[in-house]
Amino acid sequence: MPLAARRTFRFGFTVALSLALAYGLAMPFPFFAPLFAVLLTTAPAPPLGLKGLLGLILLVLITLGVGLLLIPTLIHYPVSAVLTIAAGLYLSTYVTVGLGKGLIGLFLTVGFTMIPAAGLVDYGFAVALIEALVLGIVVAVISQWLVYPWFPEDPVLPSSGRPQPARGSESGWIALRATLIVLPPVLLAFSNPSLYMPTIIKSVLLGQQGSMVSARAAGRELLGSTFLAGCFAILFWFGLKIWPSLLMFFFWMLLFGIYFASKLYGVIATRFTASFWQNVAVTLLILLGPAVEDSAQGKDVFRAFAVRFGLFVAVTLYAWISIVALERLRAGRRSRIRTSEPAAEAP
Repeated sequence: MPLAARRTFRFGFTVALSLALAYGLAMPFPFFAPLFAVLLTTAPAPPLGLKGLLGLILLVLITLGVGLLLIPTLIHYPVSAVLTIAAGLYLSTYVTVGLGKGLIGLFLTVGFTMIPAAGLVDYGFAVALIEALVLGIVVAVISQWLVYPWFPEDPVLPSSGRPQPARGSESGWIALRATLIVLPPVLLAFSNPSLYMPTIIKSVLLGQQGSMVSARAAGRELLGSTFLAGCFAILFWFGLKIWPSLLMFFFWMLLFGIYFASKLYGVIATRFTASFWQNVAVTLLILLGPAVEDSAQGKDVFRAFAVRFGLFVAVTLYAWISIVALERLRAGRRSRIRTSEPAAEAP
């Protein structure tokens, strides 16, 4: 089987298997497992070993534990807590962009945003959220272990090095831009964390993705992927309603996962980047997971989906406008500096 086809089936089966295990075991926040399966399986590499998994769990506990320490400060000293969260968001994005440690940066961002927000509802809820995140990672990695032997990488890996992180002032600027993208929606979510929790997840992912796209491509990458994910979520839901069972949930996820992976790895030609399709897959899971929970609790699924998707679009529009506005301000400042240089050098 060609390498791209192996990667495609490996991605699809890993995401679908992690979803089936999470929902079959009735895990808390079961959509975390396929979400992490997407994030961990997108890179074409063998899965983590046992030692690597234990190291990742330790990393998650440390980075998310920061959020637990922020909960009392957020309750009693909100201004200081908000300033700390802003500094933490800047640090986490700088770790992603400047140091090339995307996974560490992602969990730091989650620790500075989702965990304090959950703590405003209840401290036990924040602890349960951390446990759910750790369980989701474990299930995702176990799914990788089960699927990878059937669709392995080539024995000789390419010798090309990892992409070099951004340097100097560029890293600082991108980190500042991502902080301004994530912070306002997160502060809004603090007013009602139980309602806006999916929006916080979306904002965190937008901050990570916004640090990697240019102002010119921001609309297509951010807004386009969000709208497409909403369309796929509706299609997925109506397909699942035909026969609502765990088996069909697995097969529908497998079908959608294979389609997304075929775009990711170039099996099917596409005009969009791999990050675009990864964001589509992640947003689909964020929309679909709460919808399944709403259905199980007897809530109006379509109304809740409309509210949630509307919030996602609003947050994405804000991210797009912020990127464009900040880049224009930066470009204007640079042009003013360039025009003033000859005058300063004139005798």
